[in-house]
Amino acid sequence: MSINTIEEQSGMQKVSEAVALTLKAMREHCRVGMSAKELDDFGGSLLQSFGARSAPMLAYQFPGHSCISVNHEVAHGVPSADKIFREGDLVNIDVSAELNGFWADNGGSFVLGEDIHGHAALVNSSKQILKEAIYQIKGGVKIAEIGRLIQTQAAKRGFTVIKNLAGHGVGRSLHESPSDILNCYDRYNQERFKKNSVVAIETFISTKSTYAQEIGEKWSLKGNKGGYVAQHEHTIIVTSGQPVILTGDNGIWD
Repeated sequence: MSINTIEEQSGMQKVSEAVALTLKAMREHCRVGMSAKELDDFGGSLLQSFGARSAPMLAYQFPGHSCISVNHEVAHGVPSADKIFREGDLVNIDVSAELNGFWADNGGSFVLGEDIHGHAALVNSSKQILKEAIYQIKGGVKIAEIGRLIQTQAAKRGFTVIKNLAGHGVGRSLHESPSDILNCYDRYNQERFKKNSVVAIETFISTKSTYAQEIGEKWSLKGNKGGYVAQHEHTIIVTSGQPVILTGDNGIWD
């Protein structure tokens, strides 16, 4: 969407605060021995306290308030009761919601407890690359150049990117135009970021894989070559200078 009024900006700020604070609280609440369903129920109650509704449930009838992916899951992990968190797990929580007709999206990966499997470098790279990408975005910048930046910075750190998952426009629905803010360079994409538009920018940084695919159960995506993936995401307003980070309260850069 494009922000044209004070009311629209206020609406986006409120829903973004709801998803950001829910994500932060879920990350802090996550414990070894807890099930993903317990964590998801906790997050669902928080969204409800804000008056917000789960976006994946509302838009896609997803079986959970949030997507919770663990270890080899790349994205869209179902928060099931038999998914039990263990020490050193690579956990990703993606929270999106609707509130009063406005939609926002954010997510973050983290290592649960002690980093016994050595995921910290991947997680930190994903966070840092997202920051570098976001602060290069302003009206007139080519979307493909942000993809080039993400891909280049991942390679410099010894990682790959997932090429078929992307950031997207957001605001009046969960997924809007531009629909393909890729993590890689697409020379055919000549589209540019527009001032006052709202977009969800996300990184998918991988140790091995370059594509995500559905394997086994519905929804959950895994990498085509295995390995691990870290994802971080903010909803922002594009300006003529530095962007407005609407979901900054989620604490993923703290």
